[in-house]
Amino acid sequence: MPSAQFLRCHLLAVTVALGLSTTAASAQQEPCIGNSAAVTGPAAFSGNAIKMGAQIAIDEINAKGGVLGKQLRLIQYDDAGAPPRGVDNTRRIALADKCIAILGGFHSTVAVAQVEPVSEIGIPYMGVWAANTKAIENGRDPNFMFRISAKDKWVARFLVDEALKVSKSGKIAFFYENTGWGNGALPDVKAALAARGKELAAAETFNWNDQDMTPQVIRARDSGADVAIVWSLDREGNQILRAMDKVAYKPTMIGAWGISGNLGELAGPLANGVRVMQTYSFISEQSPLGKQMLASLDSKYGLKDPKTIKAASGIANAYDAVYLLADAITIAGSYDWKKVQQALYQVNRDGLVASYKPAFDKKDPERQDALLPENYLLTVWSDGVLMPFNGSPYDK
Repeated sequence: MPSAQFLRCHLLAVTVALGLSTTAASAQQEPCIGNSAAVTGPAAFSGNAIKMGAQIAIDEINAKGGVLGKQLRLIQYDDAGAPPRGVDNTRRIALADKCIAILGGFHSTVAVAQVEPVSEIGIPYMGVWAANTKAIENGRDPNFMFRISAKDKWVARFLVDEALKVSKSGKIAFFYENTGWGNGALPDVKAALAARGKELAAAETFNWNDQDMTPQVIRARDSGADVAIVWSLDREGNQILRAMDKVAYKPTMIGAWGISGNLGELAGPLANGVRVMQTYSFISEQSPLGKQMLASLDSKYGLKDPKTIKAASGIANAYDAVYLLADAITIAGSYDWKKVQQALYQVNRDGLVASYKPAFDKKDPERQDALLPENYLLTVWSDGVLMPFNGSPYDK
């Protein structure tokens, strides 16, 4: 039987060896960026948009020699909007693929679920779509969750400001999905209204795949609300519009960007005039970088007409996210999770969506978000096309 001293020495040796191997593994990440997003299901357009924007940025970076002499790769996984799959994909990207970073996808429910594995593993996460406030403002220190996208707390203020500009009665209704995204937005919208001395006239919730929103719509109509703020995906936004049409209720609808994908296709003319918050549009005068991006979308994906480009914000946000990550790797001088996480606070760049100077601020928990409210854009559905509100047929 081994002596107690032998066992202690053996245990110490194993512990040291494991510690060294863990340290070595964490310092030897691969030049790949993983993305867990919906590439199947009703929000498949979102995963494809992220993939397009990220891949164009990677191709440009690789054409100039890559990062630290290495060619970047994008690894795409499907989470179909399901949090457990998002968690599994996070672990796979970090521990099996050993990628340097993760791009987040469309669904806030997935992003919130990813906080735990991202924080536990210590891999930088860059959200490019999901806007739930607490996914990024999560109280973790160090915080490995970053975002180049909208933030619901700020989106709520943006939409409330727009709603009160339009409303004649001052009465606002709120329709929100019964998920982490929708439920998380409710206090944000209430707070934004309270700051303006207002309260919601009606707050109506619904579940994914609900087919009849008539009861919720009737209650909102009877509240006297003449503007409806909507926190839904395209599918349920379509059902809300159809219920409104059914009961002859015609409020101005202003939505978070869950209704920015294919609402025009699903609802047809009923979607005309529905306003949506975005971070980017290709249907406007473009900067030189925007024109370059349009040329790339045409040559690589055959998207010749800017009006046919779905989910412009997802494409543009992902494009900028890859460049900010590449800058952080260069600043860090290493493919190491912790060093890259720290370097992200030192990144300054003029991007497609915004000028990031700096991209993030370690001293301000709100500034794990790179895009600020002044970067938000009001758009509107018109004959199946989501266009900038300014200069549209509804800008009167």
